[in-house]
Amino acid sequence: MNFRVLHHNNCFDGACSAAVFTKFHREVIGGASAYEYCGLAHQPGGAMSQDIFGPGENAIVDFKYSTSPKLTWWFDHHESAFFTPEMRQHFEAGQRSDEGHPGERANRHFFNPHYISCTGLIADIGRDRFGWRPDGLEDLLKWADIIDGARFENAEAAVEMKAPAMKVAMVIENAQTSDFIPRVIPLLTSMPFAEILEQPFVRERVAPLWERHELSKELIRQRANLEDGVVSLEILDRETESLNKFVPYYFYPEATYTIAVTRTKTRTKISVGTSPWTQRPVTGLVNLSEVCERYGGGGHARVGAISFGAEDTEKARAVAAEIVADLREGERQR
Repeated sequence: MNFRVLHHNNCFDGACSAAVFTKFHREVIGGASAYEYCGLAHQPGGAMSQDIFGPGENAIVDFKYSTSPKLTWWFDHHESAFFTPEMRQHFEAGQRSDEGHPGERANRHFFNPHYISCTGLIADIGRDRFGWRPDGLEDLLKWADIIDGARFENAEAAVEMKAPAMKVAMVIENAQTSDFIPRVIPLLTSMPFAEILEQPFVRERVAPLWERHELSKELIRQRANLEDGVVSLEILDRETESLNKFVPYYFYPEATYTIAVTRTKTRTKISVGTSPWTQRPVTGLVNLSEVCERYGGGGHARVGAISFGAEDTEKARAVAAEIVADLREGERQR
């Protein structure tokens, strides 16, 4: 029976996590006749339908926890992995038995918010818990950490995207058809990034996306407003599937935070980020995951997002204004 791997959609770490988990499962656990992939996007309210699960075994990687009995494997590294306290309790209950021994899900459900990427978490769990050797994945693991952890040398490297891995990330983040990322995932553990870019179905997307990236840079330059160390940005008059979140720091290297409000066909989104190049000590930075969780979103300490319905643009605008005001007030008090 097919094994369904559900992953964070339009996300480089999500796709890499799905690829590494597949390779681990095939080489260590086995038993699946085939692997199929399904992308998950954050929805208003955080609801996750039971319809996403397949009839066989299911894994969720780089995405929120589910209490469904259909969930076999789970890996995540987001601070906001649990939508409710009850979900956290359900996860913890599965980690131990009444006698204090490892619980029934202790070797299938894994959570560690200290990891830079979920890809790295899966590789380490596979090696440390199951004796798996993720040989040949060094470049994939390196770039999963760089891209998901914003470990770029500077804003120019993040925005000019000269490395092949960055262009692969671009096509994944901007995929608009449900069949594209499932075609890329198996390639991530079997081909170098430069070779993936040469696949015809990938190559045909690079030039149009690069042109759109250049246009979006100019749009961000026009729309972004820096005040008290916080860049605010709103693009609601057109559909925007994906923006390079580092562009504001490309134009405003002195900024500490960026808040962007955008919309797609299916949702309105607030993206909140911290400059990876800020000189402020970590102890002086706001935990953006906690900020986003107050409004039903989540993420990491340094980056987060909140989703609303496609028609809820005014609500999103109001929430973003609250966050901008709070962050600017905090910056003024330093």
